[in-house]
Amino acid sequence: MSDSDAERLDVDAYLRRVEYPGERRASRATLAALHAAHVTHIPFENLDILLGRGIALDLASLQAKLVAGGRGGYCFEQNLLFSAVLQSLGFTVTQLAARVRLGADAVRPRTHMTLLVDADGARWLADVGFGAAGPLLPVPFGGGSESREQAWTHRIVDEAGEFLLQSSSRGGPWEDLYTFTLEPQHRVDYELASHYTSTHPSSPFTQTPTAQRIAPEVRRVLRGREYSEDRGSEIASRTLADDDEVLDVLARTFGLRFPAGTRFRPRDGAR
Repeated sequence: MSDSDAERLDVDAYLRRVEYPGERRASRATLAALHAAHVTHIPFENLDILLGRGIALDLASLQAKLVAGGRGGYCFEQNLLFSAVLQSLGFTVTQLAARVRLGADAVRPRTHMTLLVDADGARWLADVGFGAAGPLLPVPFGGGSESREQAWTHRIVDEAGEFLLQSSSRGGPWEDLYTFTLEPQHRVDYELASHYTSTHPSSPFTQTPTAQRIAPEVRRVLRGREYSEDRGSEIASRTLADDDEVLDVLARTFGLRFPAGTRFRPRDGAR
């Protein structure tokens, strides 16, 4: 984080946004508590893309949208903000890039941002920007240790020189989420990946509006008009009646409020 970024970062406003009243020491306990507070308060969403708006990754814009504006965002927005907060509290953070495997039938480009954080003599994968499939708490890096969060468990395994994040629900089979390496990334790398993600016709983010949010006991997902609640043992889903009900669910369930009549449509050229 640059000095200019540090000057623009309002840590107090961020902590109010995620309702975190705890200590600010750079410890494992602080990291875990902040991670859980972030993912339970700031939803994953791509709605600006479907409104024809650009995605800005400078820290001032991220705070204006996710903190002051009460909105959510996708991985680059979420993890860049979280990284800045962690660094301001004294954590050592390495910004990384990953290839998403979840739902993929072919090799995907590195269009996901994740974080490696040092705390209390250990390293942790922190990711507040993977949506409902992501971890509630940081995942131990190295040694095959697991992060267990009620019905869900996450772990990192070695895979041919890369690292693979996996998840399991209630002891079921492991599901691959994404692979990553330890090569540090820079803001310019994320600018390029974000441009592709938010504008390319084949990117899912240009086609379908989504909002996702984690709670300890449930993971809520809205894609288009399909809404679901995953409680680990069962998934309840339903199709919303119309665009107005979409706005109602966004407001009541995800805390995302838009003017009446707002419509989320695929970007021009999206398939």
